[in-house]
Amino acid sequence: MLVSGRVQGVWFRSTAREQARSLGLAGWVRNRSDGRLEAVFEGPRREVRRMVAWCHRGPRLADVERVEVEWQEPTGELDDFRVAY
Repeated sequence: MLVSGRVQGVWFRSTAREQARSLGLAGWVRNRSDGRLEAVFEGPRREVRRMVAWCHRGPRLADVERVEVEWQEPTGELDDFRVAY
């Protein structure tokens, strides 16, 4: 997933980590050098969809302009949700 808009410097990564963990999802989130946020979520489809919906809003200070989602089959290789650097 790629999220565009005002998504860096607004606590998006840490809030996404909290939200993903509360949904029981694994994966990671990171800032990209082009100003977008990139994330991978793995878990039950219903919870992943809830996380995608949350990313359309983001945290209070974010201004999400666009969300690009690429659905893939889960690999089962991820066991926690982390902020990547």
